[in-house]
Amino acid sequence: MSSSGCTETTASDAYLGISTIRLWPGDAPQAKGDGCEDIPTLSLLKPQPGRDTGSAVIVIPGGAYMGLASILEGREVADWFTAHGFTAFVLRYRLGKKYMLPVPLIDARRAVQYVRANAKEYHIAADRIAVIGFSAGGHLAALTGTQPVPGDQSAADPIERVSSRPDLLILGYPWIGAISTNTAHLTYCELTGLLPAHRDECERLRKAYSPDLFVTKDTPPTFIYHTTDDGTVPVEQALSFYEAMINAGASVEMHIFAHGSHGSGLGSGSAALDTWPMLLENWLRDRGALTVDETATGHK
Repeated sequence: MSSSGCTETTASDAYLGISTIRLWPGDAPQAKGDGCEDIPTLSLLKPQPGRDTGSAVIVIPGGAYMGLASILEGREVADWFTAHGFTAFVLRYRLGKKYMLPVPLIDARRAVQYVRANAKEYHIAADRIAVIGFSAGGHLAALTGTQPVPGDQSAADPIERVSSRPDLLILGYPWIGAISTNTAHLTYCELTGLLPAHRDECERLRKAYSPDLFVTKDTPPTFIYHTTDDGTVPVEQALSFYEAMINAGASVEMHIFAHGSHGSGLGSGSAALDTWPMLLENWLRDRGALTVDETATGHK
């Protein structure tokens, strides 16, 4: 399919305040075609006019780097944030064996840079950009927070002149240990065909793209949610990131619930899990992300 038939790259619905933007005007870096799967995008969802706070969020759905849970961990999450005054962007990043790491990270970094570079246009404060990710999206969000690129002031592209570091990081049941030669649990290396034959390449990727190995004191303040009996991504993986944050002296808050299956999104109707967005709201409020930035929004 050619890009001209990819409705996601051209769709705009002013009535619902939704539009979709290509991250690069032409071919994305390392593109291997011009179909929908080759074009990373951001879908913009606007808050109620007059109720925006000047905060923005980039939502990164999961899907084991093989697909995207675009509703459960994308649209539903974006709607929650817009109801709280955020301008929300849902990232569609490149996937699968065709686009292995670091390509998804290149897309995620560009997403933060795009939002920051266009902050004035969207009435956003350039220092109030959050990134939230779930499962594989949590791994990618964590990489975005721990491996940002600084702005290159000499770049011809103005988007590349700004930093890709998020200001806040939110991780839902993150697949922190995605890259592993241990196949007892879900592993990126097995899904992408590196195992069993290419263990050395898997180990190279693990050392390069395991977020907990790159945490520093400058890693953005982070909120983590997980469940003890997650049968797909063990809670120990989230704990490894939490412990790395503590050891680095970075700001982190973590909530672990006793029960809940992987892929619960905003709670999926569970009496216990439905409370985690409330905890997130308290955290965001404490961080000032729910307070109106009058300079950015132009209103009180």
